[in-house]
Amino acid sequence: MDHHPRIASDRVLNVTILPTAQEASAAVAEKILSAVRANPAAVLGLATGQTPRRVYAALLDAVAAGEISFADATTFNLDEYCGLPASHADSFAAYMYRELFGKADFRPARINLIDGAAADNEVEAARYARLLAEHPIDLQLLGIGTNGHIGFNEPGALPAGRVQTVKLSEETLLANQPTLIELKQVPAHAITMGIGDILAAREIVILATGPAKAEAVRRSLQETPDNACPASHLSTHSNVHWFLDEAAAGLLQR
Repeated sequence: MDHHPRIASDRVLNVTILPTAQEASAAVAEKILSAVRANPAAVLGLATGQTPRRVYAALLDAVAAGEISFADATTFNLDEYCGLPASHADSFAAYMYRELFGKADFRPARINLIDGAAADNEVEAARYARLLAEHPIDLQLLGIGTNGHIGFNEPGALPAGRVQTVKLSEETLLANQPTLIELKQVPAHAITMGIGDILAAREIVILATGPAKAEAVRRSLQETPDNACPASHLSTHSNVHWFLDEAAAGLLQR
């Protein structure tokens, strides 16, 4: 394990570099398990996409082994495509039930998801924002896009932004195309937690794996925070831990 505190924007960022994506994912899973062991009623912010799959598999292994219970935990998802009901295979709600919720002891009443099929996206965003204000997140799990997005906060997003409807960039649409199950193209809009919501979490854990993420990781960790790279604003948070595999860390100055 290569553990490097790094300086960015006058804060020390914790960066752990491991040889493989599997090892980095296992370390993130252990971070989540430790948080829930310490506080069974922890509020967890959860991410979707390809990156967290190994993390959720490790959490399920711990549940199956009787090492953990999530019955008292509360969860909030980062984002959801607009226009998709929770029952749609390509919704992030369905993803979460496939990858985690449906195979562990999470209580449905404690699972908070954005309604992608809401009649009014702005009303839905306001509803979700109220829930977040009532349940401050203890640990927020993040991935990072190749363009530096976190959640669906695309380049240009403001660091103080809150839950909102966003138009997805062409880069994000292309990156998410291979993940589709039933749809032929990625929905153009989504509702996402804002960067301000993410930064309000008490602790942030971000996982990046693979060479495609290396430039976004470099910009986030070694350049001044800038709206052009949303993840760079994480350097203003006092408790953020990056977990990288060697490929994602490939462009960092060691």
